[in-house]
Amino acid sequence: MQIKLLCVGKTHSAYLTEGLDEYTKRVNKYVKFEITPLPDIKNTAGLSEDQRKNEEGKIIVENIPAGAFIVLLDEKGKEYTSEKFADQWQRWFNQGCKHIICVVGGPYGFSKEMYERANAKISLSTMTFSHEMVRLFFVEQLYRSLTIIKNEPYHHR
Repeated sequence: MQIKLLCVGKTHSAYLTEGLDEYTKRVNKYVKFEITPLPDIKNTAGLSEDQRKNEEGKIIVENIPAGAFIVLLDEKGKEYTSEKFADQWQRWFNQGCKHIICVVGGPYGFSKEMYERANAKISLSTMTFSHEMVRLFFVEQLYRSLTIIKNEPYHHR
């Protein structure tokens, strides 16, 4: 089992990088996990939102291996409690998903092609967070899910 988080752009804030490093180490105790930042699109001033989403989509698709299960982190996605999120991860594991790619898109969301290719969409909240914060929230929730699945004491029921 391998899980990868693809993110458009880099994490610039040191405190978020520190948190991501900590939770990445924790997640790797359970599954192989990595975060892959993708380059920001350059010279976007003349691009429409759709053009920008399409350009970002091309870069994202180039970084998704054939046969991977794709999960978009999207405001229109399904919301879960932490325990239901753990249940969902367990279902994906039971389905034999060997390579799960979770994607944080750019500031305008995803291209139509990305929505069509996605196997699932999840929302971490109905609130809007910076793309850098979403990364940390997601990795913490992934870690929490894995501890729930293993019935370990991190999550308080």
